[in-house]
Amino acid sequence: MDDCPFDLCDGSGFVVDEATNSASDCRCRAQRVSRARARSLSGVIPRKYRGVSFDRPPVTEIAAPVTAAVRRYVGRIDEQLAAGRGLWFFGSVGTGKTTLAMLVSRQALEAGHSVAIYSLPRLLAQIRTTFDDDRGTSYVDLLDRLTSVDLLHIDDVGAEKTSPWVLEQLYAIVNARYEDERSVIITTNLERDELAEQINERTVSRLEEMCEVLPLWGADARQQRPDARSA
Repeated sequence: MDDCPFDLCDGSGFVVDEATNSASDCRCRAQRVSRARARSLSGVIPRKYRGVSFDRPPVTEIAAPVTAAVRRYVGRIDEQLAAGRGLWFFGSVGTGKTTLAMLVSRQALEAGHSVAIYSLPRLLAQIRTTFDDDRGTSYVDLLDRLTSVDLLHIDDVGAEKTSPWVLEQLYAIVNARYEDERSVIITTNLERDELAEQINERTVSRLEEMCEVLPLWGADARQQRPDARSA
């Protein structure tokens, strides 16, 4: 059992009042419930990105205004996630979008928050498996978990071939988090209007309201330096 980060309970998520023989929710309970529901989701930073830092390449080679905005975000990570604020990274291939998104996700994990990390094709593949499951509630359960996690990180938005089914599932996820005021981080190679054509205007409109948009442009760092960790 994890210790209470607020030193208010014994790690159970409940504060016991021995005088009245009663218990109430601890401040840490919401985080514990969120982490428990997120355990079946993909919340692991890929090995390639575990060493990313503001203090070394490739992050030090990304435009200063963008990295400054990311520093501000992670510097107030608890407040940002509580408010449902997210980040939207867009730009050409190899400019550091995924690197910065992974840096934010790692900071959120280290701060004790639940995080789900997916490329959009992988996320949609997981959703498809729920329709092959005999349990009728499996899709609803997955959607609930994707909604309740503190931070949902989706890479390569717009990369999946568009179909009515894809648009429906992506909108359902984004709209659920929008209504529940939960943070989203996305990366995409597409500009705003191109993305709207690909995934639907109403989905993009919600993402726009939820996220600070951070553009990254430049040459593909992976072509210039073989060991670069940009995406």
